Amino acid sequence: MAPSAPHTRAAADLRMKQIFLDNQSRTIRRLRSQLATERRGLVVIKKELEDTQVAVEASHKVIVGLTEIVLSMSKKMEKMKAKKQKVKASHVVCHQKFQARIQEAEDSMQAKHLIIEAW
Repeated sequence: MAPSAPHTRAAADLRMKQIFLDNQSRTIRRLRSQLATERRGLVVIKKELEDTQVAVEASHKVIVGLTEIVLSMSKKMEKMKAKKQKVKASHVVCHQKFQARIQEAEDSMQAKHLIIEAW
């Protein structure tokens, strides 16, 4: 029995090494599979990122365009407000002149009426 003990021990050592190598091989295959899955996920994320970047750039262009429109409209509104103030001021002046003419006409008519009565 003694001569077979080293043979059995060597076989057991070889079997243990084979089990260890098989386990490492499975671990490597599993890790490679996980790596491939992660890479596919990264490709999808990269594509989504690119799409998002395109959308953000498009949104930025829209915002810039809308800002320009708002600024233009704001300038036009300021001009319209100034014009409205001028029209109001002009109306007041015209109204005052009209009232003055009416007053002059009434005064003239009263003066003529007094002259006619005095006669």
